[in-house]
Amino acid sequence: MVNLILLAIAPICIIILYVYFKDKYDKEPKRLLLYSFLLGAIVSIIVTTIIYIIFDMLMPLEDKFSVPQQFIKAFLVVGLTEEFSKYIIVRYYAQPKKAFDEPYDGIMYAVMVSMGFAATENIMYVLESGYITGILRALTAVPAHATFGILMGYFMGKAKFSKNRIKLNLLGLLLAVTFHGFYDFFLFIEFIPGIWVGAFLSLILGIILSHKAIKKHQKDSHFNPENDL
Repeated sequence: MVNLILLAIAPICIIILYVYFKDKYDKEPKRLLLYSFLLGAIVSIIVTTIIYIIFDMLMPLEDKFSVPQQFIKAFLVVGLTEEFSKYIIVRYYAQPKKAFDEPYDGIMYAVMVSMGFAATENIMYVLESGYITGILRALTAVPAHATFGILMGYFMGKAKFSKNRIKLNLLGLLLAVTFHGFYDFFLFIEFIPGIWVGAFLSLILGIILSHKAIKKHQKDSHFNPENDL
């Protein structure tokens, strides 16, 4: 069991460290990062579970071979529910903090919340299904959650220092939901041969955009000496 848990959290730790060390100019307080992670791992999972139950009661989706139903499940039930549960933590816990003082911080806190959520989810899946699942998720689902967090956090970082805060915050949520929805949708309709490739293409695009988002906020940092020239 210990080895499985280590396998489940290893990719989480790698991604957190990568994003943390990309914060080149003004690193965040470790206490706030830890709290964000724990809120993602506990509160976000609880919120998601409650909303899942409500959706299941109000709108049961029982036909696994219905493309429209799987589309609704991917975007509305899973994508919106999970990303909204992360969004509210970043929006109402991290974003108001004084330490949230540059656009990159949106990425940093959103990733911490996302990785907290992914850690809980990954441990459950890996303990249930074993090593192969752990390896596959380390290469797919965990990086996917990271990209959703980075894309959301990019706009939430901009929002903190903009007059259009509501618009940019919601744009970050919408982008995360869109990428999450497409990723899951292509996996949910596995009854269509080869369609799963779409999930990997959406993941690759998400990684590319995430890399650009990180570079852009690094460049635009309030603490970047080049911006004082």
